[in-house]
Amino acid sequence: MAKPARAMWKGALTFGLVTVPIALHAATERKNELSFRLLHAKDESPIDYTRVCEEEGVEVPWREIVKGYQLSKGRYVVVTEDDFEKARVKATQTFEIRDFVPAQAIDALYFEHPYYLAPAGAAAAKPYALLRDALERSGRVGVGTIVMRQREHLACVGPAGDALVLTTIRWAYEIRSPHGLGLPGRTTSRDRRELELAARLIETLADDWNPRRYRDTYRDVLMDVIERKAAGKQIRTPRLERPAKVRSLMSALEASLRQRRPGARAAARRPHRRAA
Repeated sequence: MAKPARAMWKGALTFGLVTVPIALHAATERKNELSFRLLHAKDESPIDYTRVCEEEGVEVPWREIVKGYQLSKGRYVVVTEDDFEKARVKATQTFEIRDFVPAQAIDALYFEHPYYLAPAGAAAAKPYALLRDALERSGRVGVGTIVMRQREHLACVGPAGDALVLTTIRWAYEIRSPHGLGLPGRTTSRDRRELELAARLIETLADDWNPRRYRDTYRDVLMDVIERKAAGKQIRTPRLERPAKVRSLMSALEASLRQRRPGARAAARRPHRRAA
């Protein structure tokens, strides 16, 4: 039997006068991510980076390097470890829920990293389950702050199956305004026909969420290319398919609906064969 993953953070979750001892665990992993090194093309030797002073043009050892905050071009304030220590947030080891807000009220722009919460000890099981089930029934999430790695994070806690998940969320000042992007206005009554067709097209593609249905095809194809190249096999570059030009929005919607005949959706989801 595999050992449970080591907790990243241990403490307590509180709401009102209720305390739930918890342990925080990573909910995601990047084990399948491909990584690459920069090499010298002549001999395929790895390239190392050096720390060069812009003023003197010489390499600088780590012991002579400090951190600086740029106030303006060419003007810096040196920040020492003592300065960072003074700015550290006191680690209370407690995630206090300040508000319970509708889960749908938090825009996807705010979400960052999810973590599983596990009850720490047998006594924590009942209040843990109570909070999970109450949140699921209410359709709300608990919002508060948590200190991890000497940094304060805004976060929300909500149910995900049998688990409670804490997701760090961005602060309001981190979200950029879409002002100035030239966004179009709302669809008017003159475009009612197009809107109806678009809604019908969406309905033909409607389905339940199943993340296992989707694959990282770029990684699969790139890994296939790497394996073939390592084995000395020939690699063929797939032809780049360009989308057809749309001359009429109405005709494009009507043609799309005609393609959504019975069985078309299943055929579209069949995995494509790799090019030899």
